[in-house]
Parts: sequence; C-alpha cells; structure tokens
Amino acid sequence: MAQGTKIESVVDGLDVEQLRTAMHDLKQQPELATLRLRAHNRWIDGAHAETRIYDFYGMGGEGAHKGEFMLTGDEPEPLLGTDKGPNATEALLHGLACCLNASFIYQAALQGVRIDELELDLEGDLDLRGFLGLEPDVPPQFLEIRVTFRVKADAPEGKLKALTDLAQKRSPVFNSVTRPVPVRCTMELL
Repeated sequence: MAQGTKIESVVDGLDVEQLRTAMHDLKQQPELATLRLRAHNRWIDGAHAETRIYDFYGMGGEGAHKGEFMLTGDEPEPLLGTDKGPNATEALLHGLACCLNASFIYQAALQGVRIDELELDLEGDLDLRGFLGLEPDVPPQFLEIRVTFRVKADAPEGKLKALTDLAQKRSPVFNSVTRPVPVRCTMELL
C-alpha cells in the first residue's frame, strides 16, 4: 500500500472502524450494552393514538434523541377508525422491516459487502375474530408473517443468503416476535 493511502472505512453508510471500536468496548464492558428504549403513548379518540419517542437509557446513562419522534396509530375506516395512521400491527411490520434491514446492513458492512439496493416486503395474516373476542380458539396475533428480502449487491447469491439468515439471527425485533418475551403491564390512575 502506498504511503498516505487511507483504507475506506465507510461501507453501506456505516463507519466500520467506529462500529468495530464500539463492539470492542461493549465486549470489554458488558454493562454498557444494556439499552432501555421507551415509548410514551396517549389516546386521542376512537382508535387514534400518538406515541412520542424522545428518551432512552444506554451506554451507562440516560440519553435523548436529537429531536422528538411522533408516531401516529389508527385503524382504517372499515375497522371504524379514521385512518390517520397505520394500525398497530402494520407498525409492528414496519418495526420488523426496519430492524431486519438495519441488521442486514450492519452485518454486510462488517463483512465488507457493499449493498447497492435493499428492499423488504412484509405481509402478515390476522383473524379479527381473535382481536374482537368472537372465537376463543382464534389467537389475537399474527398467524403468519412473510418477509421477502430483495438485494442488489456485487456479492455471490450464497453470501447474500447468509447475510439474510444472519439478519434474522441478530435482529432484536425479529427475535422478539418469534420467541416469547415477558411483557409486564401495570395500571395507574391519572
């Protein structure tokens, strides 16, 4: 290598050197790896609600996003909503898609695979009888979710398939919806 030549450390929009340093630091100090994410939701009317996301705990202390994110949820008109936003199950598909996308890109960047295009299409099946309590044997959850990765990259198909599998293995949202996660609910009076 010629003197003064710098190795490109940004792959797929990620600074791989910075990512490797962060991974090293987290391995050396596992207590810093604890991340507590928060969402603050309030009901508006009917099925319409808003969620604000602005703070979190991570890397050993309290943190805040650069700005507040506002997410709106509702139901479509056929389900008696006002269609002011995606419904919660559509938002879950969005969260799953974004997490699989990020997991794929992080793993590709770490392996030096440059991605030209990455698209995910998700489709999930629900039976509203479970949500409405009409049939006790129908679960109020997705019955199946199908995810299609569409990838364009200068890499062999086998490598891209391996990255697709690794994205599923590493995605917190994928693992949260495919494995039981304890959820504790409490109620407080306003």
